[in-house]
This record gives sequence, C-alpha cells and structure tokens, in this order.
Amino acid sequence: MTLLELHDVTAGFGAVTVLHGITMSVAEGSIAGVFGLNGAGKSVTMKAIGGTVPARSGQVLFEGEDITRLSPEKRVARGMGHVPQGRQVFPQLTVEENLRLGAYTLRRKDKGRYGPALDSVFDRFPVLKQRRQQLAGTMSGGQQASLAVARALINQPRLILVDEPSAGLSPVAQLELREVLQVVKDSGVTMVLVEQNIAFGLSLVDTAHLLQTGVVVHTAPVSELDDDTLATHLGIGKVLAGATGSALSARKGSKR
Repeated sequence: MTLLELHDVTAGFGAVTVLHGITMSVAEGSIAGVFGLNGAGKSVTMKAIGGTVPARSGQVLFEGEDITRLSPEKRVARGMGHVPQGRQVFPQLTVEENLRLGAYTLRRKDKGRYGPALDSVFDRFPVLKQRRQQLAGTMSGGQQASLAVARALINQPRLILVDEPSAGLSPVAQLELREVLQVVKDSGVTMVLVEQNIAFGLSLVDTAHLLQTGVVVHTAPVSELDDDTLATHLGIGKVLAGATGSALSARKGSKR
C-alpha cells in the first residue's frame, strides 16, 4: 500500500523556486531515502511534505487523501511526525519534558493516551527512561538524536520525516542512531529520510530517490543501485564511493 505520494510538486521561497516538479511515492512500512548534492532540494522536499513550505503546484497525498493545503499542525494530527535537522531538542528541559511537548497533539485529542504512549516510548528507548529527569542539553549527541526520534514517535504517527539525522554525530553515535531507526522501521512506522551522509542513508533505506536541482532524476530499490548510478547522479568521488559501495554491498547481502 502506498502511504505518501507527491505529484509534480513545485515549491520555494519568495521569487526562488527550489522544487521543479517532485514526483515520488512511499510504500507503507518502508524507509524512503532522499539524496542529492547541496542545493538539490532535499530539505525543501521534506518541508513540502510536512507543510512548512507550501506547495505552489502539484499534490501531496497521504493515505490517498489530498493534504496539499493542510497546515503542518493538521498533518501532524493526521499521523505525521518530524525529526528536524539538528535534532532541536529543548536543552533546558528534561527528557520527559521534551517528550511531553512532543505529545501536545496526542494530549489535546485524548489525555488518557499520553501515559501509555510515554511508557511505550520508554520501553523502546531504555536509555531515555534511565535519563528521564536529565536535562536534554547535557546528553551526548547520540542520546539527543534518540530523544528527537522518540519525541516524534510519541504521537504514534504513521509516518515520520527524518531530516539529516547523522549530521554532527560521531561514528559511534551514528551506529547507535542507525540501530534506533532500524527499530523504528521494524515497528512498522514508515519513514522518509533525508541524508547528506549517503553511506549512512543507504545502510537504512529501502528505496532511494536521487535529486538534482529540484527534480527526482532516478528512483530505485537499494538492491538495484550501483556505484556508477550514484556517481552519475550525485557526483560521488572516489573517497565517498568506497563508503557508499560498502553500504550497497552490505545491503545486497542482507535482507534488512
């Protein structure tokens, strides 16, 4: 079943058009990766899906319904969650206070669901349960990344939008984050992932959408990607090609 569809979506800022007709679809329960060079339109694509940048033309469909003109808040209420670039946790608030703010929509709809939702998040993220009274700003980058993902999940969304999650993380923290995102996927939550770190993204996604100047120029399952395709559409040099090639080989040799 297709959960999310974009049909010929254009968007931008002021007089500048960034997206020139994005078309893509995301299957329920999958991770869709959006990759491209700086300025290709990756984050604007994410914002157009979430509603923070309005589509100038085209359609955004969620569960078959046209949500192109819905506000970001209404999209969250429909079942979208967000893990913003830079994580954007509230550093002076505790872990639990961050989660409570993330559950605003859930609490407004049904206060009785908040307690079980919080327990579910803590079951999924034991490190956050252990640190529930710790200030978010005092945690490591990897722990903050886990908190950002948990904050998106507490509203029990059907789809989460994850923007550049590995940015600024150490290699060890990236491995921890990858496991967190894999657990989320295994739970059945659909994900759209934007990543500048292509090797990290390819280690997770099921389908890759490659962008150039605001247009999807190539879409394929990870199992069908190769180094030449990535080099052609993303301009990957020899140094990065080794990492991305390793990620592709690992995925092709694994069912995950």
